[in-house]
Formats: sequence, structure tokens, C-alpha cells
Amino acid sequence: MTMRRVVKVGTSVLRGAGGRNTEEVIADLAASLCRLWKRGEPVVLVTSGAVGLGCTALGHGERPTELEGLQAAAAVGQGRLMTLYDQAFARHQRCVAQVLLTRGDLASRRRYQNACRTLEQLLAWGVTPVINENDTLATDELRFGDNDTLSALVAVAVQADELVLLTDIDSLYSGDPRSDADARPIPEVNNLEELEALSGVAKGGGRWGTGGMTTKLSAARIATASGIQVRLADGRDPAVLNAVLAGEPRGTLFRPSETPLSDRKGWLAHALLPKGSITIDAGAERALLDQGASLLAVGVREVEGDFNRRDAVRLLSLDGRELARGLTAMDSDELQERKGQRGLVVHRDQLVITPGANRS
Repeated sequence: MTMRRVVKVGTSVLRGAGGRNTEEVIADLAASLCRLWKRGEPVVLVTSGAVGLGCTALGHGERPTELEGLQAAAAVGQGRLMTLYDQAFARHQRCVAQVLLTRGDLASRRRYQNACRTLEQLLAWGVTPVINENDTLATDELRFGDNDTLSALVAVAVQADELVLLTDIDSLYSGDPRSDADARPIPEVNNLEELEALSGVAKGGGRWGTGGMTTKLSAARIATASGIQVRLADGRDPAVLNAVLAGEPRGTLFRPSETPLSDRKGWLAHALLPKGSITIDAGAERALLDQGASLLAVGVREVEGDFNRRDAVRLLSLDGRELARGLTAMDSDELQERKGQRGLVVHRDQLVITPGANRS
């Protein structure tokens, strides 16, 4: 079976382990991905590492904490990172293309579609897109925050069959194996309910990376909801990646939803940044979840945030649960005046129900 994959490699893996340095890690990674191309299986690479390489070049022993320091380190390191990838893939007669994205590139429907077309053309040419967040220019408002989220959104954009998250542990565990002697590896997560139940096992990011198990579970949630299977695996050992790409059961497999979101619904659910929230009454909740109805102003109880027409908003139940996300037909001031009255707030074609919202 021919598969299209997105592979994400984090800073913790790129920094090397067992005597390997970053250049050797990238060389092994390129060799593995080029074998996919030879089998006729396209692959997109989402990579971290620019900030870390920049810090190394500058002789900094710690990752910067201020935004301007991160942006400057990324500016130093991004060229070095792409040079390593370009050289590594060239050894296998493969071209790479640098693609730098911010959240704003995917939050705009037009720019999202442009990005999709560009990535499709690169894959059609047999070029490996090497994607990173545009750390040099992204502000806090437009940041993904971690490349796990970015990789999941890219997987949705290119309609991948599988997202492979390479990290510095061998699988997802029932607890933190560093402190919990009873922690056990979890080989498979079958559905959203199981995935939601695992949120308590996640921990924060490491010393050099920005992600952690929390962001990887979030990425798995985004991808599986769109029908993409996710594999979490140990990226420190090149043999593990080769086994995963050959279809062998390594790490943790997250199975895709049996009722995946469409491309547009996936974009509405995950790529947009909500500018506010709207709390609705029980009747409006039933209409949304059970009848596939639009949201009308008569069902609105509270409005939070400052948003314009066609901005993304979260739709909340009276007890604060997120029910859906959508593009509003009213700005926040107008909705404040018209809540409880007549008028269309979010059309059903412009909203997506949050996975799991209709569970009791």
C-alpha cells in the first residue's frame, strides 16, 4: 500500500544521542526518507532545531526565554539547519525545499489553500518539503507554540495517510517512566475516548524543545480526527524509524477516526485561532448537536472577546464545555445587542462540532 507521510523530528532528537551529533542524525533521517521516495511514497518533513543550532553557533548554553532572543537564535540557526538537510538529501540525489510557516498562514483560508497547492506541487516534483515554524518573524499571536501542532496541521493540509512523531522516548506510557515504576508502554490508542483519557499522563517540554507529551497528544487528536493515523516512536535510533516506515509495530499507534472531518471542517476545527467565545443555552446546544442546525442569536446567553464578522469563535455550553467552532456572522458588539433575539450568528456550513462534544 502506497502511503503519504508527514514525519516530524524534534529538537531533542536532532541534538543527538549515543555519540551521534546533529549532522549524523540528519544524514540517517535523510537516508530513511529517501528510501520512501524510491518506493514511490511521498514524504513531508517537519523539523525543529533552528533555535538549538543557532544557540550552538553563538556559544549559548541555554535556550533564550524572551521572544526576541528566540527569533534571533532562529535567524542564525535556520540557514545552518537547511544546509545540513540539503547536503544530506543531495547524497541520495534528492532536492529539498524550505517552507517556513506561521499560524496566520494556515488561519487564512486563502493562504491555507495556497500553502496546500505549493506543497502538492513540490511533492509532484519529487521534492521533500522541509517545514519549520517561521520563528524569526512569528509573534506570540501567530505562533503554533510547538512543531507537533504544526506537523498535525500539515498532515491535514496534504491529506497524509500517516503522521510520524519522532521523539526521545520509545512510546507513550501510562505514567512518567522516570518517576513511576508502574508506568507501562501503551502500544495502541483506538479512538478519541481513549485519547482524551490519556491527557493526565502528559508532561511538559524538555530543556531544549518546546513540546512534550501534551503537545504530541494534541497533535494526535488533530490528525486522527481528520482520518490520519499517528505513530509516536523513538527517533534516537535510526533502526526504529526504518521499522516504522516499513510498517512494523514500534512505539504507539493512534488509530484514525472512522468518521473523519472533511478538509474544510478540519481547517475550521484546528487551523483557526478563536478570537472569542459564545455561550449558548440548552435548546441551542440540542439544535447544534442533534439537528445539525445553525446557531441563532435567540440561543446566545453570553459573549466574550472582541471579534469581527467572519472571525473564528468557540461555542460553549452553559457549563463551559466546548461544543463547536465556527465563523461568526456578527461582530461581538452587534451580538451583545442582539443576543436572545433574532438573527443568524453562525451558519451550520461555517461551523464544526468539537469531537466528543455530544458525549454525556
